[in-house]
Amino acid sequence: MTTVTVRNLICGVALLGALGSATSLHAQIGVGTWVKKATPTAPAMAMTVEACCGGGRRLIYHIDMKGTKMTLMLESAFDGKEVPVTIDGKPSAETMAIKRIDSHHLSNVLKMNGKPFGTSLATLSADGKTLTVVTDATSPAGGMAVGKTTEIWLLK
Repeated sequence: MTTVTVRNLICGVALLGALGSATSLHAQIGVGTWVKKATPTAPAMAMTVEACCGGGRRLIYHIDMKGTKMTLMLESAFDGKEVPVTIDGKPSAETMAIKRIDSHHLSNVLKMNGKPFGTSLATLSADGKTLTVVTDATSPAGGMAVGKTTEIWLLK
C-alpha cells in the first residue's frame, strides 16, 4: 500500500481517539474498537483506542486493503502538539496536531514532511457512539484529492 493511500485512510480518522481524552466533565469516546464502513475510495477499517500518555490516547488503525494488511499508530495528549504517525512500527513523514475544542469537537492539522496539507474536524454524537469526521485537504500531498471528505465511525 502506498503512502498516499495510507494518508488518505488516516486523515479523517485520527481524531477519533482525541475525543476520548476528556475528563469526567466532558463527553468521552470509549476505549475499545471503532469501525468505519468501506467507501468507494477507502477500505473498511477498525481502530483500537487505548489510554496512554498521561490522559491521552493511543490510536491503532487496522487496515486490510484487498489482502494487504497494515497497522498505523499515533499517541497524543490532544493538546495541539504535533505527533508522528507510524506505519507498521516504522516512522512515516506524517504528523498530526490534535486539539480539543470542546466536549464534542476536536481539530487536527495534518502535515507531510513538515508541510500542512489539510485539517480535520471531529464531532461526537450526544450518545457518544458515533463520530463524524470532516477532512479538508488543501494540498494534493502526494496524490491526495483536494477537497472535503466525510467519514462516519461507530463504536462497536
